[in-house]
Amino acid sequence: MIPREVIEEIVRRSDIEQTIGSYVTLKRAGSNMVGLCPFHSEKSPSFTVFPGTDSFYCFGCGAGGDVITFIMKAENIDYVAALELLAKRCGVAIPQDNSSEYRKGPTRERIREMNVAAARFFHNYLLNAPDAAQARGYFASRKLTGATIKHFYLGYAPNDFGKLTNYLKTKGFTEEEMITGFLCGKSSKNGAAYDYFRNRVIFPIVDTSKNIVGFGGRVMDDSKPKYLNTSDTPAFKKSHNLFALNYAKDYCADELILCEGYMDVIALHQAGIQNAVATLGTAITEDHARIIAKYTKKVIVSYDSDEAGVNAANKAMRILAKVGVEVRILKMKGAKDPDEFIKKFGAAAFRNLVGESRTGFEFKLEAITAKYNLEDTSQKVRASAEIVGIIADYHSGVERELYIARAAEVTKIPQAALREDVERIRKARIREQQKEVTREAHASIRSLGDKVNPDAAQNSRVAFAEETVLGLMLIFPEYRDRIASEDIRLEENDFLTSLGKRAFSAIMRLHGSEGGFAFALLGEEFTPDEIGRIRSWEIKRRALSENGTGVFAGAINVLHEERMKREKPADSISLADALAQKRRELEEARKKRFEEN
Repeated sequence: MIPREVIEEIVRRSDIEQTIGSYVTLKRAGSNMVGLCPFHSEKSPSFTVFPGTDSFYCFGCGAGGDVITFIMKAENIDYVAALELLAKRCGVAIPQDNSSEYRKGPTRERIREMNVAAARFFHNYLLNAPDAAQARGYFASRKLTGATIKHFYLGYAPNDFGKLTNYLKTKGFTEEEMITGFLCGKSSKNGAAYDYFRNRVIFPIVDTSKNIVGFGGRVMDDSKPKYLNTSDTPAFKKSHNLFALNYAKDYCADELILCEGYMDVIALHQAGIQNAVATLGTAITEDHARIIAKYTKKVIVSYDSDEAGVNAANKAMRILAKVGVEVRILKMKGAKDPDEFIKKFGAAAFRNLVGESRTGFEFKLEAITAKYNLEDTSQKVRASAEIVGIIADYHSGVERELYIARAAEVTKIPQAALREDVERIRKARIREQQKEVTREAHASIRSLGDKVNPDAAQNSRVAFAEETVLGLMLIFPEYRDRIASEDIRLEENDFLTSLGKRAFSAIMRLHGSEGGFAFALLGEEFTPDEIGRIRSWEIKRRALSENGTGVFAGAINVLHEERMKREKPADSISLADALAQKRRELEEARKKRFEEN
């Protein structure tokens, strides 16, 4: 067995665009890449690479999966051979002796348990300790209410080298666990353990499954560093978490507000604006963008108004655009950040400001006009080509007209000419979409002879419910958590198809493992064709706007109802069937007596 850490590193280093691009000629299509499928003959491209989810899928033949699956199919090799090939290409060494290559330390669950104990210590110390008066005064100066402090479980790390360490020892945690969990360090002089967070107000970091995975600590004066955050641990990765997403995920279907700091987010939530999150002491990453794209299709970037904030906003827009998220930029006047703005002008004024946020189009337009000399005819043509391509992406006719007018004003090109080019591009895209729909329809018809999941033909209603449930489980870890905790009752036998049963079992088994669920590990027990089918369930759900708990619960109800029908006891047959059965029994008895006589 190749260690999962190695598999994940191989996938991380194997850029899917570059890898597939060495086999297939790919062209940009919005945030994705398209090309002619290498696994079946076609004249129009139906093969799509989704960089935002590190996956691919062919809408013509159903091939799909991740970079490992692609190599398995392209090179006609098995899972391990594909990993070895990719490892060689990206420079990852696969260890021969797993036991000596990887750390055998505290588990993710153990770190989470310790974080709960630490959070309780910090919170209670803030509320009750005499030497936490400065911390209480700090939160009071930031206008935080007691309810807000409780809601975010804020705390205080005392100005002492050993209080938290000693407390955690009384709870049964070892120094090794505390060091691994980034709660204590070890002196290089005498080897003594010491508290990592000292004399700082504490912000617990909670994931979407309500686990405390780390902490942020802020000084209460001008000393440096201003913020201290948990480094990566078995339970926590900065690039995989956003502060307050555990709350915001229930309020951000329409739009999400992305802030720079903890206090900005807390101030917004306290003001009733609960769709705000922040990155954890780092700039936004592609991992953050993929997480955000699960919950919303529009982000309002609300960074500080200084030069660094503007640069960070530009970076956020680029990264979020890759995963198909619309970005608008908030410009604040009279305040440097949301926290200060709300204190000065109130929540209503901030909501109005959000409504006046600038579109991503304005930023793109500025970038294009800065790149080309519009006084030069050839450069002006290239600039207009980029601009109309961007405008054609917008679904709303009103938006397109507004942006055409704005582009005409900037480029001095007549609106009619820009509009004609925009519509030409849109018509070409519509024709391609119609071809894609036709291909999907043919693929659906072919499913009657489905070799990947033949059981699906037994009951299309149940098959669709299975795909809905499993697709949502792949996208949202909180659904898997609720199943694992038995908050939602769902088990393997609730599924009708063999593939559905196996997929459910594998997903939940990986979710409960030490490293958690990773799509790349499914290749160990599913064929490339099965991986393609599983990936298609996720892709279809991502394309839909409604993926809430109601959809999930509804699909599970279908599975439960159909299982009850399948397992209906024999004594619950209808009266007519019972009478018919009784007549058959009497007739057989009569024939038997006749033969005996």
